[in-house]
Amino acid sequence: MIELPTDLPADLAPLSWLLGVWEGTGVIEYSAGDQRFEGEFTHRVSFSHDGGPFLNYAATASFRGAEGQDEPIALLSETGFWHLARPRTASDPGPALLPPAEAATARTVDDVEALRTDDGFPLEVSVAHSDGTLELYLGRIAGPRIDIATDAVVRPAGAKQYTAASRMYGLVDGHLLWAWDIAAMGETLKSHASARLAKV
Repeated sequence: MIELPTDLPADLAPLSWLLGVWEGTGVIEYSAGDQRFEGEFTHRVSFSHDGGPFLNYAATASFRGAEGQDEPIALLSETGFWHLARPRTASDPGPALLPPAEAATARTVDDVEALRTDDGFPLEVSVAHSDGTLELYLGRIAGPRIDIATDAVVRPAGAKQYTAASRMYGLVDGHLLWAWDIAAMGETLKSHASARLAKV
């Protein structure tokens, strides 16, 4: 059973079911040219909040590899922020360290509901990878399902080629299921990994 906090900022209500730490395993299956990558991995994902109108996100993954492999291989460490997409106003801080130009007013459930469209709430997700790659995802959250796709990918000059991605998350029988499609190493967007995570 998922317990939802009652003291969240109104903007987090549609995202509240994500809160907590999720752990589990998944499967990688991806081909690029003559190379094929496949195997199981362990995954840990954390969604938290510190009172702001966004979720803090962090995730790590390690490759279990082939049978007989002694140590797991660290694959991924990423961090970021998830929030509903909405126009910023004079009462919001920023950009950078600029304070609000007007007194802040608490956003209400009605303010959030005004963002809803026929296919859910608009969502923005920014993710920074440990190799320096940055992703901006845009998408939708509709109840217990999230669909996001990259609007931009920025990577360092020395990073492996990676141009686009989409991710799908869903709450099914109390578990967080997700799938991640990527366009990398000369390939077009296609299936790459999926996992099933339980709240810990």
